[in-house]
Amino acid sequence: MANSGPEALRLCLEHDFAAVLLDVRMPGMDGFETAQLIRGRPRSRHTPILFLTAYRSDEHLFRGYDLGAVDFLFKPILPEILQSKVSVFVELTRNAELLRQQAARLAKAEKQMRHLLEAAPDAMVITNPSGEMLLVNSRADELFGYPTSDLDGRRFDLLVPEWRCPELPSDLEDDDTGISVESRLTGRRRDGSTFPADVTTSLLCTNGTVLVTSAIRDMTQQVRAQRQLEQLNAQLENIVAARTEELTRSNDALRQFAWAASHDLQEPLRMIIIYSQWLMRNAGPKLAGNECQFLDVVQGNAVRMERLLNALRQYLLVNDTAVISPEPVDCHAVVSLVVENLKGIIDETSAHIEIQPLPTLPSVEVLMVQVFQNLLGNAIKYRSDRPPQVVISARHNNREWIFSVQDNGIGIEPRYLEYIFGVFKRIDGNSGAGMGLAICRAAVERLGGRIWAESEPGRGSTLRFALPDGAGS
Repeated sequence: MANSGPEALRLCLEHDFAAVLLDVRMPGMDGFETAQLIRGRPRSRHTPILFLTAYRSDEHLFRGYDLGAVDFLFKPILPEILQSKVSVFVELTRNAELLRQQAARLAKAEKQMRHLLEAAPDAMVITNPSGEMLLVNSRADELFGYPTSDLDGRRFDLLVPEWRCPELPSDLEDDDTGISVESRLTGRRRDGSTFPADVTTSLLCTNGTVLVTSAIRDMTQQVRAQRQLEQLNAQLENIVAARTEELTRSNDALRQFAWAASHDLQEPLRMIIIYSQWLMRNAGPKLAGNECQFLDVVQGNAVRMERLLNALRQYLLVNDTAVISPEPVDCHAVVSLVVENLKGIIDETSAHIEIQPLPTLPSVEVLMVQVFQNLLGNAIKYRSDRPPQVVISARHNNREWIFSVQDNGIGIEPRYLEYIFGVFKRIDGNSGAGMGLAICRAAVERLGGRIWAESEPGRGSTLRFALPDGAGS
């Protein structure tokens, strides 16, 4: 409440009002002069003014409306009418203030969105679901060659002709985001040139409005690098194929030489053994002690060489099995055959062989015989002072059968557990050609399996090998 025009002007400087009720007749400064000064000040320039007067005069009306009055109320004034009209202006002011606040929030949100877009490492475009571009960052300008002013309001398929808006979820609510969709599309620059582009599109619902955000990345360098990598891979494959062919030829030649050598040396060795035995039998009494010893060394080394050549032929035979056609093999029958083959040494050493239940599985019988015969032979050969005790068993685990040949022999130092599977590898003090376990490894690997040893000195050894059960073949 102001009791005069100057007091009303002071209040208008200090406060904002939804409406001003101004009496035409006031002491000192009348209502029209007060209204003119209120309208002349920026803060109250648009404040609605309602004049109160007891006189119905066209002159007053024209002057009041000319000064910006929005209504005249004539005395006597009905409180209901006054309250109704003032309520309208109060509500309009409140709505206008809400609109200003909302506009400020939108402007702030747009500013933040622009900052986020500018901070993004890729070209960013925000559109509505129909594809009309609303916001574009500077990286999009650089990538496509368009100034921002040329893109506002235009459709996104101007830049990416193949782009389509993802299907809008029916239950998308405020602050919800739809599933991101990644696509390899073709971007088109302003000059008409094209490039491969990865486009990641996602949906955002805010204040009931659906926005579509698309990140565009130029994949030209990546595609070029991928092509170069594919070309290098092709070149490497050609090089590997050529080297493999050369290595195969070299291995074939070496294998043929080894086979021929092992075969051709058999007869000279046999003659050395026969004649050394004949000399020892017929001329032994006439020879001096050291001469008999030399002859015995010749004979022993010839016999050892013959064993080495036999083992070499077996190793080559296992590796030269060109085509493997798995057929059901009864492993129990195979082990029984091996026991029969080794009956002489089993009886000689009083060995006890325990055969636990063994499976039938897809394999190659001749290779299985080689494996079990060498493993069982080694278990008996490298025995301790006690009679050999050998247990042959199998268990199923994770789509493969694991076979075990366990003995109570002299055992093996842990550092030799891998060494013993090499060709011509023997532990010091042990006899033999050093080919048995190499043959086993070659046979097991040809069957698609693996072999290993577990042992400690003086506590026996367990040789295990695993073969696929064939269930997935």
